[in-house]
Order: sequence, then C-alpha cells, then structure tokens
Amino acid sequence: MTLLPPDALADRLKSGLLSFPVTHFDAELQFDEPRYREHLAWQSSFDVAGLFAAGGTGEGFSLTPAEIDRVVRVAVDEVAGRVPVIAPATGGTAVSIAQAQAAQAAGADGLLLFPPYLTEASQAGLVEHVSAVCRATDLGVVVYSRANAVLTDGAVAELADRNPNLIGLKDGVGDIEQMTRTYAKVGDRLIYVGGLPTAETFALPLLQLGVSTYSSALYNFVPEFALRFYAAVRAQDRVAVYGMLNDFVLPYLDIRDRARGYAVSIVKAGLTAVGRDGGRVRPPLTDLTEAELGELTTLVSKLS
Repeated sequence: MTLLPPDALADRLKSGLLSFPVTHFDAELQFDEPRYREHLAWQSSFDVAGLFAAGGTGEGFSLTPAEIDRVVRVAVDEVAGRVPVIAPATGGTAVSIAQAQAAQAAGADGLLLFPPYLTEASQAGLVEHVSAVCRATDLGVVVYSRANAVLTDGAVAELADRNPNLIGLKDGVGDIEQMTRTYAKVGDRLIYVGGLPTAETFALPLLQLGVSTYSSALYNFVPEFALRFYAAVRAQDRVAVYGMLNDFVLPYLDIRDRARGYAVSIVKAGLTAVGRDGGRVRPPLTDLTEAELGELTTLVSKLS
C-alpha cells in the first residue's frame, strides 16, 4: 500500500467528519474480527474523512499491543483505502515508537499519539516525547492534548517547527484561551481536531477557534445524523445545530453522564439500539443497564 504523505493526510482529515470505530468483543471479551469487519464496512460506506482504529471509543486502552496491531491490520485490510485509517500510539516513548513503526508496517495512513501512561511531565519532556515518535515514522502524526499531556501554545509551536510530519492537534481539554493562543501562534500549519466526549456539544463554538473537524462517537451508530449535524456546524446553521442538540444530543448526554466511562459504553449500546449488536465493553468499563438501553433505544427511534 502506498504511504499517504502527511500533507495529503492532513488535507483529507480536515475535509470532513472523523470517527473512532468501536472494537467488537465476543462473549469471552476477545476481539471479534468478523463483527468488527462488518462494522468497518458499514462505517466506511459513508462520506467520512477518517477512521481511527483502536482509539478511545475503540477501547484501545484495554487492548494489548498485539491486539492493537491486529485491530489496525484488520482495519487497513477491510477499509482498503476507501477512508484513511489512523492507528494509535500509546504509553511511554519506547512503546509509542514501537507502535508507530508497527502501524506504518501495517499500512496505516497516520498516527494518533495518546498521552504517555500515568506519569506527569514538563512541557519540555512532552516535546521530546512527541518529537521522538515523529522521528520514528514517516506517517503523519496527530498529537492528543489531554489528561497528563496538555500542551501549551508554546509547546505546540515548537513541535510544529521541529517535526514536519506532525500534522494535527486533537484537543481533549476545551480550554478556550489555550486554543485561541495556539491557533494565533501556529495558525494553519496544523489541523485542529475536537476531541472532547460527544464532540457535537462543542463543535459550533470551537469552529471559531480553528477547530474545523471533530471525532464523532455518534457516527458509530447514527452516521446519517452525525453527518447532518457536521454539515450544519460547518454551515454555521445555529438553528439546525441547536435543534439537533435539543432533540437528540442533550438527552443522549443525560444518559451518558450517569456513570463514569459511559462515554464509550453508550456508543456500543447505541449500536445495539439500532440492531447492529455493539456487544459488551471490557473492564474497567461497565455496560449500560437494561433500563438505560431501553431509554437510548427509544431516543434513537425518534431519529427515524
């Protein structure tokens, strides 16, 4: 498979909606490849700009390195170039480098670099971590700013200067001042991806800060709605956006916010609600209750 140049990947990703497919498990909570392939075939049949395999919604944090490699390879094979496949790099620097190199060998189109595991670090340390991973691969890299790896505007600017294949910043914080400072300093050198849970909630205001796209968990189970919402955001159609927020997104958030970890669990439940069997989540996450699944199913049915 021909390597997609970082600049071409950046252009592709910023052109439309992004999504993180769930990772399907069988009754023993082992990777269920047939159901995952079926899901990817469905997800890649719509006009989406990129699929992030084994990401946060894909429970990448619960997968072993070998499972991540398998999931990425299956995604690359199943999607077959219809949509860019972005692989994860997680953990400490050495592990992230190994995963970056494995992703390139697997034929992934790009890399999402997650925060290093557990430990806090200085901005200088984070710059060295991200730069080491960028040097280890030819893939375009999107760095995820959140948790213990929140990057300041100065760090982002230094990273952009030092690493030609750093193509994007995914924001998982929602700090308006910091995003304003970052875009003012770095401008269109990078693409900016909204990465807060249920990103639709923040999509319209963040658009004004240079965040031109976002990762939609809703796309997993209501792709037509997610694409319609994205189109309304890009058109800055406030009436349509707030109408869809009130009708579906905010009631959805009311269910999501009942337990920690439900931001992932509710997506698999959403697939079950539309008849596509999302299955269970792995511990330490917990599944929605039957009553909550019933509420979600009723809510989703109103979109028909």
